[in-house]
Amino acid sequence: MATYRIGIGTFSLAENGGVGIGTDSAGLGNLNVDGTFKAEDLDVTGVSTFTRYAGFAADNINVSYREDLSLTGEHQTTGDIVVGLNSTFTVSTGATVTVGTVESVSIGTHFSPPTGDINDRPEEPVEGTVRFNIDLNALEFYNGVDWRQFTSWNSQGTRAVISGGFGDWGDPGSPQGQRRDIQWFNTATQGNTQHFGDLTDCALCDDSNGNTIRVVNSHGTKAGLVDIIDYITLAHTGDAIDFGDSTKYAARACAIPSSTRGIWAGGMTPSAINIIDYVEIMTLGDAVDFGDITSTRIAPAGGSNGTRGIIAGGYSTTTPYPVTANGHTSDIQTITIASKGNSSSWGNLSYTGGYADSAYNTTRALFAGGYGPVGPHRTKDMCSLTIASGGQAFDFGDLHVIKAWPWGAGTGTRGFFGGGNAWPSATHYNQIEYVSMHSLGNPIDFGDMAIRAYAAGGITNAHGGLGGY
Repeated sequence: MATYRIGIGTFSLAENGGVGIGTDSAGLGNLNVDGTFKAEDLDVTGVSTFTRYAGFAADNINVSYREDLSLTGEHQTTGDIVVGLNSTFTVSTGATVTVGTVESVSIGTHFSPPTGDINDRPEEPVEGTVRFNIDLNALEFYNGVDWRQFTSWNSQGTRAVISGGFGDWGDPGSPQGQRRDIQWFNTATQGNTQHFGDLTDCALCDDSNGNTIRVVNSHGTKAGLVDIIDYITLAHTGDAIDFGDSTKYAARACAIPSSTRGIWAGGMTPSAINIIDYVEIMTLGDAVDFGDITSTRIAPAGGSNGTRGIIAGGYSTTTPYPVTANGHTSDIQTITIASKGNSSSWGNLSYTGGYADSAYNTTRALFAGGYGPVGPHRTKDMCSLTIASGGQAFDFGDLHVIKAWPWGAGTGTRGFFGGGNAWPSATHYNQIEYVSMHSLGNPIDFGDMAIRAYAAGGITNAHGGLGGY
């Protein structure tokens, strides 16, 4: 091997064609660089691995047709990174690539970021780090505070699911008519519900969490308060499977779903509580603490646009939030779904009450029904708010009948409300009605539930919580 000294450093040319710059080593087919190397263009024509070229600066990196390039160290380029058709550009775990004035990255086939589960996340991540999380089946990034997932909202989903509730008659061994039935219907048409499967036990779910793949239910009560969480897979009918346990034995919480997280807020144990907990929808395990509502709430209504969560109405025992003599509140609280923490006051409903429910898309949340502020009287009021801006909700229209304990569910275009406990007969209600999410007015008839139920959980696979992160 010949060595040529050029200023400070060496240029090594091996008989086998290997080249070394600033180093005596020259392996077969390799370019070994010690120090800073700058090239107008760098073409990679074989399966190559760069291992820690700190200070390396190339105007362009080209990965040739049907070839591969893997980066496992530190790299810098001032030009474009171009990956040819049928070629692969892989950035391994721990690698960093600094791009100078590059305006675009052109990739012919695919770009592979670091991949791993939640436990593989870096202990001290750098802001802007991107990786694929196999537990959540999502591309995620670190924003300097929390890991967030890239998601897109699909308003075209057409399946709604109704879980549990009080029925006309109960399942064997169930107190007070509690059911374990899961029903579903097609949101794009009109018609009655069909049988989906059964929960793992009888439940008063009150509200459901879920994304496009799963629905997750916290059971609430049976013969007493329970901490059961189970789930179903939306793509095919069947019975629920055990998911884990909530952080408490409680009922009457509202649900706040995103594409990755299912959050439950408020409820009773049996006294009013202000606890917020959550699960990662695509994993299995127990819920963990998220934060607290600034006021206790029994039976609030929840909503989400994927980024912001809302907790509206309910019974509150905490002042100075607006409450009536009977403890009903119109106060709306908000949380940031991607980060954990306490809620903050954000606005007010147009009416006061608890045991209502909500339907929401990425823009608007609707609230309907519930108990009014005077004794046990129910309401048929509906109101709406813009999730991104907050403030005072405005009147939307009226349900067909006065009722409490309905379930609600929304898509990009439709808001659905069904079930409930009617007044003055106090009978179970099975009608499903719907509205256009982007207009005002009273709902129209959609169909009937095969099993009458109130205090059931409702959700669709196209709700507003699927937007954002």
